[in-house]
Amino acid sequence: MRAQELLDNELLSEAFRMLEDNYASAWRATVIDDVTGREKLFLAINILGKVRDHLKAIVANGKLAQAELRELAANR
Repeated sequence: MRAQELLDNELLSEAFRMLEDNYASAWRATVIDDVTGREKLFLAINILGKVRDHLKAIVANGKLAQAELRELAANR
């Protein structure tokens, strides 16, 4: 399954970690009146999580579909 391959890919996992760390560092370094900057960085961090969660959902849904197909085949 391609989504699982992406989740298991060390280079992609490291890219997610580095981006999240960089965004969090930049967020912490914002000046007090940079509300817009903090909001953009907060959104960037959350989007990374949503992409990761989406890949995990694809994997989970694929595994569920495979299990359902096996059950249907077994009940024939």
